[in-house]
Amino acid sequence: MIRVLIVADGSEQVRELSLGLAEKGFLCSIASAEDDSLRDVGTLSADLVVIAVDGAAPGSETRSLPQRLKAQTRLPVVTLLSNESLDVLDSAVDMDDFVMAPWNTTELIARVRRILQRKPDANNKDLIKCGDLTIDLAKCEVVFRNRLVELTFKEYELLRFLVSNKGRVFSREALLNSVWGYDYYGGDRTVDVHIRRLRSKLDESGCIETVRNIGYRFRDDA
Repeated sequence: MIRVLIVADGSEQVRELSLGLAEKGFLCSIASAEDDSLRDVGTLSADLVVIAVDGAAPGSETRSLPQRLKAQTRLPVVTLLSNESLDVLDSAVDMDDFVMAPWNTTELIARVRRILQRKPDANNKDLIKCGDLTIDLAKCEVVFRNRLVELTFKEYELLRFLVSNKGRVFSREALLNSVWGYDYYGGDRTVDVHIRRLRSKLDESGCIETVRNIGYRFRDDA
């Protein structure tokens, strides 16, 4: 089920939009721009965000939210506008599409579906996708649960290697040879350090497993 977060006041028109989306099979929730749940946008559980920019003053939380979403996640953003808020189109506000007032549920649904259909194809040869994790080989980017994950080069290379060989167990020595290279003279405990950092950045999700007395693997069912 597609999860849509609507950021707006609790007006009747917004509630009608939410009900209309729900009737078409979307899972909807409504929050205000000042809601505590929006302070860390990287933790949002949504597939798309609809933001009512209409009436929001320049510099407000509502107007800054699209930029924060785009900077920290890959969540698509649709804005709800009116004639009075058209200046947003000439500003730095980042969005994937917009709907003009009076907001029509049918139009909003059509635009939402169009955007979601444009999302990267999991069969794209430049993408490695495992559950909530996507590695974009072309951009050297990692997205986990719709959140961009900041990795060092070696962390990225280690994760890419494990995911590309998911289910296989590798010793520390094998990982050093494959990721760091045969001419690396550091100790094999550097692998443990990088694994710890990766686990921390992936919210301790358990996708990287320790195989006792052998090494590590990326879970085959992750």
